[in-house]
Amino acid sequence: MKSHLGIYSDWVEAAKRQAALYPLASPGEETRRQIRNILGFNNATPVVEDAQIETTWKRDGLSGEAISWSVGYGPRAQAWFLRPEGTDEPLPGVLALHGHDGFKFFGKEKIADGKEPPPDAVERIRAELYEGTAFANELARQGFAVLVHDVFLWGSRRFPFETMPQSIQQQVKVWEHGQKKGAVPVNEIDRYNAAARWHEHLVAKYCNLLGTSLAGVVNFEDRVALQYLRSRSEVRSGPCGCIGLSGGGCRAALLQAASDEIGAAVVVGMMTTHPELLDRHVEPHTWMFFPPGLARIADWPDLAASRAPSPLLVQYDRDDQLFPIQGMQSAHARIASHYERAGHSNSYVGQFYDGPHKFDKEMQKDAFTWLAHTL
Repeated sequence: MKSHLGIYSDWVEAAKRQAALYPLASPGEETRRQIRNILGFNNATPVVEDAQIETTWKRDGLSGEAISWSVGYGPRAQAWFLRPEGTDEPLPGVLALHGHDGFKFFGKEKIADGKEPPPDAVERIRAELYEGTAFANELARQGFAVLVHDVFLWGSRRFPFETMPQSIQQQVKVWEHGQKKGAVPVNEIDRYNAAARWHEHLVAKYCNLLGTSLAGVVNFEDRVALQYLRSRSEVRSGPCGCIGLSGGGCRAALLQAASDEIGAAVVVGMMTTHPELLDRHVEPHTWMFFPPGLARIADWPDLAASRAPSPLLVQYDRDDQLFPIQGMQSAHARIASHYERAGHSNSYVGQFYDGPHKFDKEMQKDAFTWLAHTL
């Protein structure tokens, strides 16, 4: 009996009788074509529209720029471009991808420092997940040109609370009342993040109606940002890298699969075989992690490895509360086998660390070293 499905535990086997699920999908263009098809939002060329540099700064050995652009719909995306101060030669470019974190009020601020000090709420999440660091800035100090941007639903790209349906606003009021009864102070950021959890389900419905998926829309906007990064004269020509924890790792895996212009991808704390998630580990995850239709063509590790032998680093936390260890170990073996069959087993690196869901300083150091070696 599965704890979350209960009397419907036999539904899983019934689904398997309907269709073969999670087939082994070998790397290559046919697998990538099928992945792009289920993601949606892949027919138009990702192009930055009306990019503007809004302000610049120098801080802690880095030169920074605040940039905005249009992706063709919705509010302008805000981004920060970071590189070592005083460097003239082009540097390898890396997209630093913020996570989901159940925290949509901010995006880029969760992993990067801009011109102003970070808000207290951001400091708290960094302490929990990143050992207190703004890892995008640390990456730039290692000699990379780093772009970190807000993506669909986060930060400057979030939906205003006022546009959310009354049903969601009412749920937030009930939640807020419960928090006050427990003597927990509620602020604007907490209120918005609570609303955004329910709102993501509505957005996923709209994605289906519009022939796409949340993973597809986010991936499109990440590919727009990648095009901007590659257009900068400060960035060395050729493929760029991408790196992220959790939802950011999800985005890195999707970019690795969808873009030929990624030459090194780092997926942190977002790798497992999907069957192993059934069923206690499904509820905590974002819709980005479950593109509709993926189960009929591939498993998640197949998606991440679909461009083998393109270099891929996956970092796993052995005690990650979001994934069973069996799922992480199975994913590692599955990806390794794809790279072995591609004749480049060394192009995939899987690293396991003790501890819960995180991207701490030790993991950051190892990831940055691998990126430097690979790019």
